[in-house]
Amino acid sequence: MAVYKVTVATGDMVEAGTNNSISITLVGSYGESRQTTVSFLFLPGKERSLSVRCRQDLGPIVLIRLHKWRLFLEDAWFCKDVRVTAPNGTLYRFPCYQWLEGVTTVEVREGSGKKLVDDNLQILKEHRHQELAARQEAYRWKDFAQGWPRCLSVDSIFELDSNIQFSRIRANNFTGFLIFQGASHFLSGFLLRRSSWKSLDEMRTIFSRTQGRDIGGCL
Repeated sequence: MAVYKVTVATGDMVEAGTNNSISITLVGSYGESRQTTVSFLFLPGKERSLSVRCRQDLGPIVLIRLHKWRLFLEDAWFCKDVRVTAPNGTLYRFPCYQWLEGVTTVEVREGSGKKLVDDNLQILKEHRHQELAARQEAYRWKDFAQGWPRCLSVDSIFELDSNIQFSRIRANNFTGFLIFQGASHFLSGFLLRRSSWKSLDEMRTIFSRTQGRDIGGCL
C-alpha cells in the first residue's frame, strides 16, 4: 500500500470557492490512482488535505486530473495549485491557477518546466498535443475588415473561456482607480478648468511631487 499526501489550494479571490464536488486522480509513470474525492466545499484562500491510497507505488507523479461535478447549481471554482507528497518524501507541485466550470476534468502537469524533447512518456506527449489543440481552438483569428489587423473569431467576450476573459477583479480595480483619479482631478480643478496654464508650477499643483517631476522632465 502506497499513501500519497495531497493538498489542494483554492485562490483567494472572493468568488474562488465552490460547493461543487471536486475529486482528484494521480498519474505516475508506473500507473494511476483511483479517483478520490477531495471535498464538497472549498472556501477562498483555504487548503484541503487528504490521503490517496494506492495498491502500489505510482512512480514519479507526472500529472494530476481534477474532476469537478455539479451537485445542484453551477458554482465555478478557481484552483490555485496542488501539492503531492510521495511515500518516499518527494514533493511534486502542480500549479493550476485557472477556473473550473461546469462538469469538467482538467489535467495539470507537474511544474518542472520541461520541454517537448523531455516528454519521454506517451501520456505527456498526448497531454501536450491536447493542450495545443485546445489553445488553437480558443484563439482562432478572423479578419475584422480589409486592411485592418486580425482579431479573435468571437462576437462577444462572453464567448471566451473564463480563463481568457479579462479578470472581473482587475476590471473592478481599474474602475475604482479611474473613479478615484477623476474625483481627485475634479477637486483640484483640473477637469473644469477653462483657461490655459500660466506656468509649469501651476500644473504641478494637481499632481503628486513625483508626477510633477516626471512632467517637468518630459517638458
